[in-house]
Amino acid sequence: MEKDLQYYMSLPYRVEVIPDEEEGGYALHCPELPGCVTSANTVEEGFQMIEDAKKAWFTACLEDGAPIPEPARLEDFSGQFKLRIPKSLHKLLAQRSADEGISMNQLCLYLLSKGLS
Repeated sequence: MEKDLQYYMSLPYRVEVIPDEEEGGYALHCPELPGCVTSANTVEEGFQMIEDAKKAWFTACLEDGAPIPEPARLEDFSGQFKLRIPKSLHKLLAQRSADEGISMNQLCLYLLSKGLS
């Protein structure tokens, strides 16, 4: 399969929306595509404009022969990682998980997801 503009436009790139506190409106960008950014008065308008920005970004890369990163896929992640922590923190986590009657893995998953939301 040839990776052309249509191919890249069909991929599910992540879009971040950032309110512009000073001037109003919104900035939108695709974190996986450095420099692919736009701004708009409304989120709806921003999503239309980010499609134009992606199209221009991909076109420039294709014309220049520059590499285009593809979005990360869920299959690319195992769901596991190893983390080294101080013994004192390990002790606190072990005690808290025992107090809660859950595994330390469940406690850490809860704490991480709470901190990310």
